[in-house]
Amino acid sequence: MKAVVRRARPGRIAAATVLAAAALLGGCSLFGGSKPRYVPAPLKNFQATLPVSTAWSASVGGKAGVGFVPAVAGGAAYAAGADGTVAKFDLATGNALWRVSLKDKLSAGAGSDGRITAVATPRGEVIALDDTGNVKWRAQATSEIIIPPLVGGGLVVVRSGDYRIQAFDAETGRRRWSVQRPGPALALRAPAEMMLSNGYVFTGLPGGKIIAISIDTGAVRWEGTVANPKGTSELERVADVVGMPVISGRQLCAVTYQGRISCFDVSSGNATWSREFSSESGMAADVRFAYAANDRGAVFGFSLDSGANVWKQEALLNRSLSAPASVGRAIAVGDFEGYVHFLGREDGTLLARAATDGSPITMRPVATDNGVLVQTSKGTLVSLRVGQ
Repeated sequence: MKAVVRRARPGRIAAATVLAAAALLGGCSLFGGSKPRYVPAPLKNFQATLPVSTAWSASVGGKAGVGFVPAVAGGAAYAAGADGTVAKFDLATGNALWRVSLKDKLSAGAGSDGRITAVATPRGEVIALDDTGNVKWRAQATSEIIIPPLVGGGLVVVRSGDYRIQAFDAETGRRRWSVQRPGPALALRAPAEMMLSNGYVFTGLPGGKIIAISIDTGAVRWEGTVANPKGTSELERVADVVGMPVISGRQLCAVTYQGRISCFDVSSGNATWSREFSSESGMAADVRFAYAANDRGAVFGFSLDSGANVWKQEALLNRSLSAPASVGRAIAVGDFEGYVHFLGREDGTLLARAATDGSPITMRPVATDNGVLVQTSKGTLVSLRVGQ
């Protein structure tokens, strides 16, 4: 179970009010507990049927967790660490093309379009670097940022802890627009990301909402409800959208904790289907299926046409799984011991397993032309080559 942060009045986050939701919700913990129900499933041997190998690995420098996911653009990988390291790597070889050490601790990064790379600090400062690693500008957002900046369309977009989405000019750092939505008293400190598609920024929000914002003007195109909070207590009513919204064809889908997995018409925001579900990490989709791990670590495949559950894999229960990534005939998920598991997208069968550095993989693997790229909590960037 992820930590829950109590929000103060808009624009501020109450200091030192992080609740260990594990202790409050029946004693569960992120990596298991004393009760058998929460013990991580042991990894069993199986005959691998998908070739997976480590193409390269590199240290980003400094720990990384929620808020840190590599970005891939123009044949390069961009990554950041909490200690202020930002680096660009050749995606094919892993060679460092540049590496800088900022004087600032970081809370999120890296977002990049191949020209501008952006990171953020716990104080809400947004730092943009050019593609030689030099700082191009700094700008101040309204509060802490723990979601990777989104870079594209000539803007750097961030979402801060006061539920405000702000866009800065990628060249100058000047604020271009700002959108704010009311938020609940409690919110998960869980993996979350924004996405850019067809001129719109899509982002989920605490409280089960998702919005589509014009990248040019900041106007809200539509707002949808992934899930409505339920329950009588603040903890029971936590229903945050987690992970990154995903688009497949004309559908945009998202998933919440203690809520639902839902899909919408990407143009109008009209709901197409919805199923009860609870995830702590997020989801993925391809042309036929949507995928997500629930808060117990069971991985599900859903039909994108109807939302029908196609398969369920329970071999990875309580292993604190990341959001999945779709790669070829498999989906890939990371776990709390640094393993990346590959499951068949048609039936959820275990196809392969790869080890990294033994530390948790909290953010989604990133699909590449050759396989997947993961960033571990120790700050190791690992490129896994995936066969057919």
